[in-house]
Amino acid sequence: MKKSLALIAALALGLLTSAASAADQIRIFAAASVAPSLQKIADSYKAGKDVEVSITPAASGALAKQIEAGAPADIFISADLKWMTYVEGKGLMKDGSSFNLLGNSLVLVAAKDDKVTVDFADKASLPAVLGQERLAVGEAKSVPAGAYAEEALKSLGVYEAVSPRFAPAENVRVALQMVARGEAKLGIVYGTDAAAEPGVAVVATFPETSHKPIVYPIGLTKNAGQAAADFVTYLKGPEAEAVFTAASFVKPAK
Repeated sequence: MKKSLALIAALALGLLTSAASAADQIRIFAAASVAPSLQKIADSYKAGKDVEVSITPAASGALAKQIEAGAPADIFISADLKWMTYVEGKGLMKDGSSFNLLGNSLVLVAAKDDKVTVDFADKASLPAVLGQERLAVGEAKSVPAGAYAEEALKSLGVYEAVSPRFAPAENVRVALQMVARGEAKLGIVYGTDAAAEPGVAVVATFPETSHKPIVYPIGLTKNAGQAAADFVTYLKGPEAEAVFTAASFVKPAK
């Protein structure tokens, strides 16, 4: 009798384990700046569904290289077109699956209690406020926010004056935290990042004409299944849009 009960218990455990393993797995590689909003959306989406959503946040370039190296991912969300084009060029994405999901703004931030002002119309303003202190920016080679920042500073004619004071960051969220913790006097981040961090304040917003439109393309990898495709569809719906809007994301530029 005891052996029968043990056998029944083992079979029941096996069935539960099998059911758990049968849950659809959606693996998302997402630009660090969009990951917090994406997590909120994923938590709502999977409620009551037999699906698991995992999000790996990092710089877009780093994620693209990981996908190229064979890292398991179903969905890729980049913070610029460059890295989506890169993985598409490597034949790693489903043809025709990518589109621009979101837009953003580029801002200059300081610690919340540091009452400073910068006027981008005055080329001497930013260098004067920065002085000999540090300017936190993402690494331009792998972090889209850093590339946008470099482009904007060059467009405004202040890159040569402030680039020696750069404090490079591995992603835009790290740059944000450097300012919040007082490790850098100023930082260049997305408007959504600034809105989510109570420890910083926006000093100035870069003119849209100073850099390429900030867009977040999303696409399905070659190995993505229907569960991933369904989640991408959900990201275009009203529930997800409400979360993105609350985080200060905007409609992407056409």
